[in-house]
Amino acid sequence: MIDLAHAGPLGIAYAAVLGALIGSFLNVCILRWGAEPKESIVSPRSHCPRCGRGLAWYENVPVVSWLLLRARCRGCGEPISIMYPLVELATAALWGYLAWRHGLTVEALRGALFGTILLGIAMTDARQYIIPDEFTWGGLAIGLAFSLTGGLPGLGAALLGAAVGFGLLWLVGTVGTWVFKEDAMGGGDIKMMAMVGAFLGWQGVLLTIFLGALAGSLIFVPLLLLGQKKLVPFGIFLAIGAAITYQFGPGIIGWYGRYLAGA
Repeated sequence: MIDLAHAGPLGIAYAAVLGALIGSFLNVCILRWGAEPKESIVSPRSHCPRCGRGLAWYENVPVVSWLLLRARCRGCGEPISIMYPLVELATAALWGYLAWRHGLTVEALRGALFGTILLGIAMTDARQYIIPDEFTWGGLAIGLAFSLTGGLPGLGAALLGAAVGFGLLWLVGTVGTWVFKEDAMGGGDIKMMAMVGAFLGWQGVLLTIFLGALAGSLIFVPLLLLGQKKLVPFGIFLAIGAAITYQFGPGIIGWYGRYLAGA
């Protein structure tokens, strides 16, 4: 009998390969959903963004094709961004790690999809300063669907988390806009936190925002001190905060609860 809760080397390798394939598709989503105007991820088929040459199936093998092509388009010879294999490797590592941690279980799938969505958000926000609705609203639907494994209490916790995430970021954005007389929070960030709340609950939302603000401050404050008023996409730091919260959140929240109880 196969113990799905403990994935062996073969199961982990299978998850990693699946993750690499999903990472290849994620590259398409990042490029096309972040484009202006937005492009379909269904058609046209994969092609070189410079010369438009369609790619054969063997030119779409994750990581391997990039290496065999020596990072250049076979048609026009222009360089192929290293972003493609890095995203594929990152998703492969993510899916393999969660299979190792949780086995071939629903929780491994939930965590892998959540992490994949966060990676897509971070990359799109970094490239185009936009967080596509397909990641946020689509991720919200996925998070709520997985919450059903916990029955009505699980769904209720996910809905509460989504409401807190959306409402809190909306409030911060509204107050910030009133104080600074300019947009203080993007709509994509607000919708993103609704998605995060569906996966992590209301406590996870609070920790994600705290960690995201902390990470953002570590980058933004030095830039200000150096006189560089460069716009830093907040979605990147929220994605980092959400990933840390998924991995370490229960331990951090538990420690803080014990600290308050002993204070």
